[in-house]
Amino acid sequence: LVLSMADQKEGTKPNASSFTSSYVAQVKRPHEPAPGTISLEEYARQHETEYETEKPVRLIIVGAGNRGKVYSVYAEEHPKRATVVAVADPIKFRRETMAKTHNVPSEYVYTTWEDVLQHKDRIADVAVICTHDRDHTAPAVAFAQRGYHILVEKPMAVTEEDCIKMVKVCEENKVMLAVGHVMRYTPYTQKIKELLASGELGQIISVQHLEPVGWWHAAHSYVRGIWRREDHATFMLMAKSCHDIDWLRYIVGKPTKRFSSFGSRSHFNKESKPKEAGDATRCLECPLAHTCPYSAETIYLDTIKSGHTGFPVHSIVPEDFPTVENVKQALQDGPYGRCVYECDNDVVDHQVVNIEFEGGITCAFSMVSFTELVCMRQTRIFCSQGELVCDNHKIEWTDFRGPGGVRRTITPEPMPPSRMTGHGGADYYLMRAFVAAVGKNDPSYIISGPAETLESHLAVFHAERARKTNSVVDMVAPK
Repeated sequence: LVLSMADQKEGTKPNASSFTSSYVAQVKRPHEPAPGTISLEEYARQHETEYETEKPVRLIIVGAGNRGKVYSVYAEEHPKRATVVAVADPIKFRRETMAKTHNVPSEYVYTTWEDVLQHKDRIADVAVICTHDRDHTAPAVAFAQRGYHILVEKPMAVTEEDCIKMVKVCEENKVMLAVGHVMRYTPYTQKIKELLASGELGQIISVQHLEPVGWWHAAHSYVRGIWRREDHATFMLMAKSCHDIDWLRYIVGKPTKRFSSFGSRSHFNKESKPKEAGDATRCLECPLAHTCPYSAETIYLDTIKSGHTGFPVHSIVPEDFPTVENVKQALQDGPYGRCVYECDNDVVDHQVVNIEFEGGITCAFSMVSFTELVCMRQTRIFCSQGELVCDNHKIEWTDFRGPGGVRRTITPEPMPPSRMTGHGGADYYLMRAFVAAVGKNDPSYIISGPAETLESHLAVFHAERARKTNSVVDMVAPK
């Protein structure tokens, strides 16, 4: 999600209402047309027709948490293209809420994905796998073996062996596989690809790419949350930045050759705890609760009090609709109320990866937790005849061939009306493409398919190996 909290003056309490308004401002449609240009409605009419299907593609949502819910919205907005026919989730509130939203009969609401497969015949066309990272492989393989097409949230798996296995099983059973590398699908990304392919910028020389995690988002997901430990989920580069390594491979258009990497858990540790916090292990009992930038009281309690019930608040009370009372109880008893300096986290809070692609193209990638921007990637692409400066919304092109350089600003085409604005609208574009691929039996709509995704996942494993071994690691193709 594209999120940001408002600036706060040093020594003052962050403002919860500013948090909410900033959140709303940054998740609005990112590519709205300028006044006097094409309307969103006209855009939808002109560009959406090719994604219509003869009948709705039937979806099973396996994991009705945040990502499963996001993908299911596509069926709400486009019921002629897709429909949710079954849901499986171990948490009663989540599965029943999704079932109610999509009018799923009770006999198709399941506690486990294994229960779904008790049916002798297929009950849907697609299994959308949105379980925890470590629990992707088993359901993906099982559903593929039964003939279901697979959409699996990133990362596809947390070991090289399981990534290879998933691809192999899908290919053997002749089912489509798409991975949630949503960033490939946006008009923004496609415009960058188009500019680079045109030859107008000449030869790609080097790329700089920043993923700003965001200070409070890092604290929520990677210090207190389910991705805080490698043995609970996976390493940070895979959990957070496999998006970016995949996107860079797609943009450059060349295979990766070698990696070096550095990173550590520099701040979110006991040694960095302010002395003024004393022996407090929870934010609600800490004397710095109103001034600490990572205060759970500010991030969650003040936010729910302002009326905001979405991310990240709903994440800490998955078994009920968030209220002031149950959020406060979660902060008193659960992991999200812990001091960020007293958690059991072990993933890095910053990391750099240097990549050499075929043809000598270089890339410097940085993942940083301590940023104002949240998930709003920043990219510079240096070419022999020009430079692109990209901020996740617009593209600034400097053409070296004019006197002093000719500058142009390019804004990608607008997004059609949708609530699926996460990742700059990328969630919408992935679902649009995947549903069309299945509905039309045409896998060419999928641009995050098995071969491409396997290659970029293996690149992430190699990059992390470079960090852990303090060495330069050559890319090795799977056996």
